[in-house]
Amino acid sequence: MGRLSDISLATQVAVFGNKRAFDQLVRQYQSPVRRFFLNQTLGDEMLSDDLAQDTFLKAYTHIGQYHGTSNFLTWLTRIAYNVFYDYKRKAESGGWKDTGEYQVADAAPSTPPSTLKMDLYTALGQLKEEERVCITMQLVDGYSIDEIADMTKMPAGTVKSHLKRGKDKMADYLRQNGYDR
Repeated sequence: MGRLSDISLATQVAVFGNKRAFDQLVRQYQSPVRRFFLNQTLGDEMLSDDLAQDTFLKAYTHIGQYHGTSNFLTWLTRIAYNVFYDYKRKAESGGWKDTGEYQVADAAPSTPPSTLKMDLYTALGQLKEEERVCITMQLVDGYSIDEIADMTKMPAGTVKSHLKRGKDKMADYLRQNGYDR
């Protein structure tokens, strides 16, 4: 879908309440949003689906705020980023503390993860939240440093630092576990 098409669909939703137009946007962008959450939750599919649903609900209720000055996926990823950090804040206030290290979520028996996928999620689990967000946004989703800075509201220099530290940590972990560069 092109930018003009996204603007047209968003306008139809905002002005006319066209649910079919919003459904088209959801179908187009549900995979990247879900992938974003899978990377942040280290493979927790149920949580990723819940967070993706929250993201699209927020996007629907705030679609009038999309003015087409950025790519629709960029706007949507910014909402997803905020949904994830709202979730984290609520989880932390309930007694859960972020140590910066995570265990990989148990996969459903019908879809056993590959060893590489498990190792990548474990490597991502070694990173601080900000490093993981920057790494996955750049290496998995293909965003530029400026786009990541815009979505996360971090200075570009901070994004670069998180990327450097995150890549170094992941490379060290993967090297120690039998993967070569």
